[in-house]
Amino acid sequence: MRMDYLSFGRTETGNVRRHNEDAVLVRDDLGLWAVADGLGGHTAGDYASALIVERLGALERNGSVLDFVDAIEDALRGVNADLRAAAAARRVDVIASTVVVLVHDHDLMLCGWVGDSRAYCFEDGRLRQLTRDHVHGEKDDLTRYGNHAGSQAGAGALTRAVGAEERLFVDWVVTGRRTGMRFLICSDGINKELSDQEIGEQCGSHADPPALLERLFAMALARAGRDNVSAVVVRIQEPEGSQR
Repeated sequence: MRMDYLSFGRTETGNVRRHNEDAVLVRDDLGLWAVADGLGGHTAGDYASALIVERLGALERNGSVLDFVDAIEDALRGVNADLRAAAAARRVDVIASTVVVLVHDHDLMLCGWVGDSRAYCFEDGRLRQLTRDHVHGEKDDLTRYGNHAGSQAGAGALTRAVGAEERLFVDWVVTGRRTGMRFLICSDGINKELSDQEIGEQCGSHADPPALLERLFAMALARAGRDNVSAVVVRIQEPEGSQR
């Protein structure tokens, strides 16, 4: 199978957390990648993120890219309902996870997200954030869904997560796809430790997805490593044997 992209994913527990509540999905055959970040400090965050990746990984891709996006949203809504039912059965407030999804199509890339897991695009020496964090006010890196921290009450608290509310809304953005472009989707264990400038510098220095992830993880873990660290890198390239 000839593919015009190369991808690589990785997840680590980090330096502080005892358990890894992140999960990553790499499905080159579907042109589908995802990072899910279970809510730390809540019950079964690892279960929530794993369920998202399991359901997305079980999808089949038939029809148009819009049909595939509909299937992704249906799967996430199903997970949302199941997590709310699980929370009620366990008599806990919430079992939830953020998620960021990247979808490849012939002429474009689509990115969907719920929460504060991010997607970036790097092209021509410039890093651009595709997603917009679903948070209230200024984000504090220790604040997750309803756990208030900082001087402003509720500042930085997540306003959206899979499993948190009865109705789930997924935001989407569409961007072009050109040879040489690199896409990074990650949990906030990356952007807690690294600035966008640092991420962009590493994207410019490392074109190979495994090498880029190796460097980003080394930098994040050499610092506080306060959260689980997870990411997927996708590089657009010419398929082998193609003629221009």
